[in-house]
Amino acid sequence: MKNMLKGLGAALCVALPFLAQAPAGAATPAAAGAADQALVQRGAYLAQLGDCAACHTAPKGKPFAGGLPMNTPMGRIYVTNITPDAQTGIGGYTEADFARALREGVAKDGHNLYPAMPYPSYAKVNDGDVKALYAFFMHGVAPVQQANRESDIKWPLNMRWPLMFWNMAFLEKGPYRDKPGKDVAWNRGAYLVQGLGHCGSCHTPRGVGFQESALDESGSAFLSGALLDGWFASNLTGEHNTGLGRWSDEDLRTFLKTGANRHASAFGAMTSVINNSTQALNDQDVAAVSKYLKSLPPVGGNGAPAYTYDPQATKVSLDRPANDAGARVYTAYCMHCHGVDGRGFAPMLAPLAGNPNVLAKDASSLINVTLNGTGDLVINGVPSPFPMPGFAAVLDDKQIADVLSFVRAGWNNGAPAVAAAEVAKLRQSTQAGR
Repeated sequence: MKNMLKGLGAALCVALPFLAQAPAGAATPAAAGAADQALVQRGAYLAQLGDCAACHTAPKGKPFAGGLPMNTPMGRIYVTNITPDAQTGIGGYTEADFARALREGVAKDGHNLYPAMPYPSYAKVNDGDVKALYAFFMHGVAPVQQANRESDIKWPLNMRWPLMFWNMAFLEKGPYRDKPGKDVAWNRGAYLVQGLGHCGSCHTPRGVGFQESALDESGSAFLSGALLDGWFASNLTGEHNTGLGRWSDEDLRTFLKTGANRHASAFGAMTSVINNSTQALNDQDVAAVSKYLKSLPPVGGNGAPAYTYDPQATKVSLDRPANDAGARVYTAYCMHCHGVDGRGFAPMLAPLAGNPNVLAKDASSLINVTLNGTGDLVINGVPSPFPMPGFAAVLDDKQIADVLSFVRAGWNNGAPAVAAAEVAKLRQSTQAGR
């Protein structure tokens, strides 16, 4: 599960400025002859695994031409053009230039890239896959002449040279090496999750330098969940309540292919990951990713006993909603989709009872999706018929806090209440500029 990173430290789950403008008159490897079409096709598949389109294609923009704005703690940056245009894209990049940008975060002209481009993950991509990706971007993508836009980050924070020291401290060079004692499928899953999938960019907590606290399963924080850009990227370890502990292998494979299962539905940046990336995984790779993720030991969680469903107390509240402010909001706005029993109509309409996102200690995702809704899941070209609508214009901060507190307590969920101040804070940050 990847997720999509939306800014240095605050949202680092998607690929960002990865390439610089080619100098005028530079050689154009894109015109160097017909590429091996099988290699180009393989590169196209790998680009989907890396979810490159999610960042490098702006809404209503041309494929991979850049321009997507991304917020960081330092200011806004804009995704670059990675089409093979010689002047504004990467048409002047050799394969070595491409590999260095992808795996080391250094552009053709030598400047360092912001680690919003998840090169610490892409460092694990092997030489064969780099070659295929290069073939795709040079010969499988239409060139688009679209100038790159400078970031809004102010001096001195916009200086790039300190990133050299960041790389020295946090970048682990070298492609993924198979772990002894693990089978082929496990190692393939580890390679995809840690490398092109860059799942840790969103789902692993960050340290004081905005670095991922762990880059693989050897670190206890790896994929244990993290807050970024107003969303809490879920725990992907075997934790029973907030992670994947109750998910079967089939549950996880279904989620990767469709964005929904009997436990939860995708929202926020994960919607883009499903739409642009994981639904394209072949069956062998889906099975490998699932096997690897299901092997991770439980980490994190909400400290509560293992979840068991109990509807009785919640049913009493819903029978007498006048006595409970949250129940009143739920019966008016939520119950027709999510049900009296809290089980929704999965996978079409998400369950709330036992949903790992409901049980998480951090309620940011619940607040955000209630305020702003979520985009359509589009599977095999067909949009989901029941996307979550936003209620920012309908419900005030207290009403949203009340209903989410009701949901987090209901059906034996046992999660902490939500304060109106939390809702107000996310309303302000997510509604700005809308």
